[in-house]
Amino acid sequence: MDHILTGLDLLLEDPTPIGRRPWAMLTNAAAVTAGFAPGRLELARLAGSPKLLFAPEHGLEGVAQDMEAVDDTTDPLTGLRVRSLYGTSAATLEPKARDLDGLEAVVIDLPDIGTRYYTFAATMDAMMAACERAHIEVIVLDRPNPINGTGREGGLIRPGFESFVGRIPTPVRHGLTLGEIALLLQRERYPALELTVIPCRGWRRSLWLDETGLPWTAPSPNMPALETAILYPGMCLVEATNLSEGRGTTRPFKLIGAPWLDGARLAQELRRRQIPGVAVRPAWFRPAFGKHAGQICSGVELTVTGRQVFRPVAFGILLLSLIRRIAPETFGWRPDAYEFIETIPAIDLLTGDDRVRLLIEAGEDPLELIAAWDGDVSDFEQQLDDVLLYPG
Repeated sequence: MDHILTGLDLLLEDPTPIGRRPWAMLTNAAAVTAGFAPGRLELARLAGSPKLLFAPEHGLEGVAQDMEAVDDTTDPLTGLRVRSLYGTSAATLEPKARDLDGLEAVVIDLPDIGTRYYTFAATMDAMMAACERAHIEVIVLDRPNPINGTGREGGLIRPGFESFVGRIPTPVRHGLTLGEIALLLQRERYPALELTVIPCRGWRRSLWLDETGLPWTAPSPNMPALETAILYPGMCLVEATNLSEGRGTTRPFKLIGAPWLDGARLAQELRRRQIPGVAVRPAWFRPAFGKHAGQICSGVELTVTGRQVFRPVAFGILLLSLIRRIAPETFGWRPDAYEFIETIPAIDLLTGDDRVRLLIEAGEDPLELIAAWDGDVSDFEQQLDDVLLYPG
């Protein structure tokens, strides 16, 4: 087993990058040491207590559901004021100037899961923008990409489709760490920002989290396990429909279905295609909350059997395309606002433009678009030489 240390563990060994300056921290409860100790508490003991904490979507404790507004609060571990960066409007996604007043550094430690629309990187981007304006250093404590740093998939965001789930300029599955995303953002958007990234020690891009010896800690309520994170780049697309993505069950993003869906037929259609890396079985479930709460849903359960060959984004698009063909009269797109945007369908925000939606609505095969995305990924990879921190 490789002996790997995160940026947090290394900063705890030598907290001099913080020094005796006034500082704050953007973090959550999943940011722990290799020994499961809360990072914010350990840093407060060694580096002097931060002035305040900032928390991303799901709150400092990581218990709020998706798109659930979180109020400012007080951290029970440190007694510090916690400023929520996910409230009731898009304006709450940005730190306020008064919250940064008097600071000289903001430390960021957020366990990301390697997918563009997982919103922690977007919150980091908002913090970087605010710190550049305020002339405050940003210190990113890096962590391994849990679904490895080599797999990339999905298209880029086209102009006009930017949102909180489409804020960072990467493919859907980006294969980067949060520290590498910070370097990319500095190059593309914030050249005047003073940025320090404390890289992991010993991580290689080919390693998955369960090969590192580091603990899995759920960064949000519906991300309970590494397998969930592997499925998420594709199964998050189900959020953009009237299907349940398994929220309200113990297997979010593994269970997909609806009361009106013929799950046995869907499983048969998927198995017939012999899709590499994933096993499919018909399943029935009853969400306790979320879409179709209290109703028995028919659908499928997904199990990752070959994570090296599984392409979750392509699978997610194929899944929606098949369901649309099986149930054209009942399948539909999410009708309500998504991440504070009402004028653009959620599926367009997630995929980066309207092409997936239009192809599915027309009953056309999305394979050509998926192949075109592979070209976008290749172009993206050509621009990463100055941001990649780790060997293969």
